[in-house]
Amino acid sequence: MTTTFIDAGDRETVAREITTLREWDARGLRVVLAYGGLSAEDRLYLDKSPVEQLSVTALRESLAGLGAEVRVVDPCAPGFVTHLAGAGVVLSNLHGPFGEDGRLQGLLDFLRVPYCGSSVAACSLAADKILCKEYMRGLGVPTPAWREWTGGPALDWDGPVMVKPPLGGSSVGMSLVDDPGDFSRALAEAAEIDPSPSPRVLVEQIVTGMPVTIGMLELPGGVVVFPPLATEVRGGQWYDAESKLDAAGEGMVSVSAPELPAETVTTLTAHARTMWERLGCRGMARMDFMVEPDGKAFALEVNPTPGMSVGSNFAAGAEFVGVSHVDVVRAVLREAVTRRTYDVPLSPDPLLTAAVSER
Repeated sequence: MTTTFIDAGDRETVAREITTLREWDARGLRVVLAYGGLSAEDRLYLDKSPVEQLSVTALRESLAGLGAEVRVVDPCAPGFVTHLAGAGVVLSNLHGPFGEDGRLQGLLDFLRVPYCGSSVAACSLAADKILCKEYMRGLGVPTPAWREWTGGPALDWDGPVMVKPPLGGSSVGMSLVDDPGDFSRALAEAAEIDPSPSPRVLVEQIVTGMPVTIGMLELPGGVVVFPPLATEVRGGQWYDAESKLDAAGEGMVSVSAPELPAETVTTLTAHARTMWERLGCRGMARMDFMVEPDGKAFALEVNPTPGMSVGSNFAAGAEFVGVSHVDVVRAVLREAVTRRTYDVPLSPDPLLTAAVSER
């Protein structure tokens, strides 16, 4: 099915969509908000960030503002699956392995519970940086050249390079390596972040330029594509984990609407639309790019579960088109509970506890 996209510059249509969205009533909806230290990325934020800077704080406030019945459930706590099974809808802001890569989504499909965001297939492709780059190449979306390290002797040095774990975000486990003597250490550190039995590490050619992000949100009449936002890091070489965390609130990163040539904006938007539609994204997503000084754009990754703190890149992009944090939450809840169900009835419902039958 072809996706209807809404131009962020069409303020009349966006305003009309927001008005329609706000007619949808979330009062009394039983929402399980899945949030906890499941991945290295989530543990970093929980350990280091002030409570007011956490996504769970902003999401809980917006859900309460909508009148929903909210239960925050830690995926590492006992009874997690039971809480999921009893939900009216699940809103997850878990990142990385198990939370963002399709495994949680598959469990929710099995439990027949509606959930916000993309499907198993879209999440598994988007969350894995190596798979996603393969997919981008197949779609004709430019992405920096890369190699894959799977353990054993280090690859030949052809730096400077970015070394990245394939799963997870917020630059956890990532390194900018401009000294061949640091290459083996960076590979080992990235491999420690990946929980899979066989280590996989992405070694990506560095593209020099401006980091740009584009958020996308599904509204009742189509998907609105936020305008490109540029991130500028103060006092650092690149947009690393410490800058993104900014636990001390020093304003290490600023987000602004960049002055880009019209053709570059058109290209970025076209690539974002292509990845949304062909990956099969739903609800919300964020696409990250690097734009060279000459305007050439390279796609870096797709985030199926963007961070949703008040100061996050996604929330900032939404504000640029007049969509509040509460509106974003209402939009993803609405999409989840009004989504078309499976064509064939799936029954009986799974039982979480049952006697073991003897043969």
